[in-house]
Amino acid sequence: MSSLPFRFGAEVYTWFMSGNGETYKGQLGHMIEVISKAGFTGIQPIFTWMGPLSDPKLLADKLKEQQIDLAAVALALDWNNAKETEDERAIADNAIAMLEQFPGSVLCTVQIPTGRHDLEKRRGNLIGIVNEVSKRAHDKGVISSFHPNSPHSSITRTEEDYKVILGGLDQGVTGWCPDVGHIINGEMDPLEKMKEFAHLINHVHYKDWDGNPEFALMGKGKVDFASITQWLKDRAFDGWIICEDEGQEALEDPDFVTLHDGKWVHEELIPSLK
Repeated sequence: MSSLPFRFGAEVYTWFMSGNGETYKGQLGHMIEVISKAGFTGIQPIFTWMGPLSDPKLLADKLKEQQIDLAAVALALDWNNAKETEDERAIADNAIAMLEQFPGSVLCTVQIPTGRHDLEKRRGNLIGIVNEVSKRAHDKGVISSFHPNSPHSSITRTEEDYKVILGGLDQGVTGWCPDVGHIINGEMDPLEKMKEFAHLINHVHYKDWDGNPEFALMGKGKVDFASITQWLKDRAFDGWIICEDEGQEALEDPDFVTLHDGKWVHEELIPSLK
């Protein structure tokens, strides 16, 4: 992996899927240990789901113990109004303040899906909020990356959504985090979409997809990871590739899924690169 321009990490949403987060609530330390054991070198936790390790000192100590870096933090909020609510702004500012303690770590912004009503207006609202959050992060020296998703209740799932929202991002303060599984789930070709908005990419998420009905265990679906990763390597992409596996197996055994993904990355994906 030392010859690659990018690094591989894992997202904690794989654990969040089990019991809607309740099963593994407060177990970020365990997730860090499993991610390290899997051979990943970075983690992306969900800010509102970090438990005691939301304390930067405790988090830094645990990361150092397991030789893992804080690749990014997911900031997932509703953002359903013309501007942030007071609570949303406070949560975002707390996330930014924490990331100030981890230089180089990414603020990965994502809207929680709540329906495709008032689509044009809500897409405009989302663009304004993401740009505002990213501007505040930028002013504090924190990198931001916007992450679309693909549930049917999401306003960031279709080709038209991407055209409007990614086209409206303030490139001076934010980038785009393509999630290849969400892109294909939105009936688009992941690599073609990444090429179209290549200038925005500063963080990447990997998940596999088979359409039955949606996501699959890494390496068991239809996403062409070899071509995508080769393209990123050829472009000398030097950020993080984060595995956010949402295969059905994660509902029962997220530890297994994460260990499987690490093995697959090291034994199947990386050896396929030229």
